[in-house]
Formats: sequence, C-alpha cells, structure tokens
Amino acid sequence: MEIFFNLLISGIMVGSVYALVALGWVLIYKCSGVLNLAMGELTLIGAYVCLTLYGWFARAIPQPTTAFIFALVGTLVIGAVLGLLTERVFLRKMIGEPVLSVIMVTVGLSFFFKGTVEFIWGTDTRVFTPEVFSKKPIPIWASIYVDSVYLWSFIAALVLLVIFVSFFKYTRWGLAMQATADDEMAALSLGVSAKFVYALAWAIAFMAAGVGGTLLGNVNGINISVGYLGLLVLPAVVLGGLNSVPGAIVGGIIIGVLQNMADGYLSQFTPGGVKEVAPLAFMVILLLFKPYGLWGWERIERV
Repeated sequence: MEIFFNLLISGIMVGSVYALVALGWVLIYKCSGVLNLAMGELTLIGAYVCLTLYGWFARAIPQPTTAFIFALVGTLVIGAVLGLLTERVFLRKMIGEPVLSVIMVTVGLSFFFKGTVEFIWGTDTRVFTPEVFSKKPIPIWASIYVDSVYLWSFIAALVLLVIFVSFFKYTRWGLAMQATADDEMAALSLGVSAKFVYALAWAIAFMAAGVGGTLLGNVNGINISVGYLGLLVLPAVVLGGLNSVPGAIVGGIIIGVLQNMADGYLSQFTPGGVKEVAPLAFMVILLLFKPYGLWGWERIERV
C-alpha cells in the first residue's frame, strides 16, 4: 500500500501539470473547433523561454526560488504576446476556412516552432542552474514521501489552474469566450468579437502550455523531447471531453496517475515504454465506449 500511495500522490502532482497543457488544447477547440497540433511545440518554447529568463534573473537575484518566480511571470507575459502574434499572423486569415485547412496550418506551425527552437537553443538537454527546487524527498504522511520538485510544481500548477478557471468564470473576457464557444452566432449578435476571442484563446493556450513545459523541465531537464508533452496530454483531453475545461483538468490528473501506476506495476513485465503507451491505449479503449469523452458534449444533428 505504501508503494500505491506514493505512486498515487506523485501521479496527481504530475497530472496537475498535464492539466495545464490540456487546458490549452480545450480552449482553442472550444472557441474555434480546431485541434491545435502545435501544442507540444508551445510547451517547448515556453520551457526554453523560462530557462533563458531564469538564467538572467539568477544573476541578479541570489534566491533561486524568487528568480524562478520572476522568470515564470515573464514566461506568462511572453507566452501571451506570442499567442496573440501567432493568431494574428498565421490564423486570423483562416477564419471561415474549412477546419481541415486550419489544422494543417497548425501542423506547419509545429514544424516551424520546433525548427526555431533548435536554431536558437540547440538540441542538448539543459537544466535550471542553479537548481530551483531540491529533489530531496518530503514526508507527506507516515512513510509516504514525495520529491519537493513535484510538490512545488503541483502547487504552481494548482495556483495557475485556479487563476485560469476564475478568469473564465468571473471576468467579462472569460464569459465572452464561453459565450462564443456555446453559440458563436448568438455571441456575435450581442457584440462579442470572435476575432478577439480566438486571439485570447491562443494567448492563454501559449501561457498554459509554456508553464506546463517549464514545470516538467524542472524535473527531467529541458530538451527537444519536451514537445512530446503535447501529444502525451491528448489522452487527457479526449478523456475529459474536447469541449470541457473541468474535464481537461480531471483528465490530466487521471492520466498522470495512470502513467505512474503503469510504470510502477507493469514496467517489470515489459521491455519498456509502458508508461508512455498506457495513456494512449486507455484513450483508444475509452473512445470505443465514450466517443465524446466523460464530460464532452454529445453533438446531435438534425438531418
């Protein structure tokens, strides 16, 4: 039972980071009906931007945690700007075009962003220096321990999730996004700007994905494979439902726990890779019985 609870707690903590990235997937899909296949590269850009900012702040601020907080805030700001620019330059003219055409644009953006990252930062693994969070285990309860880097990543992800959800629920802009997602024509008739909503969705997606990549980069270091996080989170999005923000959050946590359990209990019986395969296998099985996810909206069309 001790092993089980250790795997469960660390899975929940990693899953909260997955939930951040899943939030970006859902936002863009809810507002535009488009699957953003460049989501992995958004996490990659955010991670490297935060790493660079942290290096600058660490020279002026002796306390690593304080320097990292400043770098994280800077990453959020830069992510918002990059999201707005991406929507304005590459996607604004695609409004009204077939969904497949827009999806192909996101595929092109994926390659463009990845190439840009390799050109600027290279492909070698980089770590936050000096170390931000100690990897020393912290006792949670009895003989159950968790690495402090997981704990602090969980706290940071939780705070940001609360901020984003509160934004959607209580602010005028957030309500405009919800209205556009629910009924675009009705929202337009009430004076909501669809262009503004799409731009805002991309800005928040960039912010959420970038922070998610940064927090995981604190655990394993940052290299080009961080972009895989975007694909890894897809089962969480499908699990919760492509148009459900709460579903994306719960789905991210479930996938984090599933990964840990598969690694802890099944990896000894396989040559390897079960941790990466388990979420995708679970997604396929789920789709057989729940095509719209656990909390997705079932679309009924009159013919």
